[in-house]
Amino acid sequence: MSSNEASLISPAEAAQAKATLIDVRSEKSRIEFGTIASAIVVDKTDVQAQFGAEDRDRSEPIVVFCGSVKGSGPVVDELTELGYTNVSHIEGGYPAWKEQGLPTVS
Repeated sequence: MSSNEASLISPAEAAQAKATLIDVRSEKSRIEFGTIASAIVVDKTDVQAQFGAEDRDRSEPIVVFCGSVKGSGPVVDELTELGYTNVSHIEGGYPAWKEQGLPTVS
């Protein structure tokens, strides 16, 4: 089973998690639909550059989101390949977060 299926969590679980939230959606999508206030923006092509540093804690909890799991899944896989052990992504992506009325910012 790929990490795409193994690491899905609900938007409510993501909201409660004491984790680094990573938004990998396009700038256009963030402008149009908003984002999660505490999320950091990471370009899908920069995962290695931002998370490959030797001194990073590979056990830190990370929750990735995109518009769907098809977008976040490859990032979850890449973080796992980099040695991160506590990586998940939001089932239904950002749209599911927003549909559940969880906090967002413009």
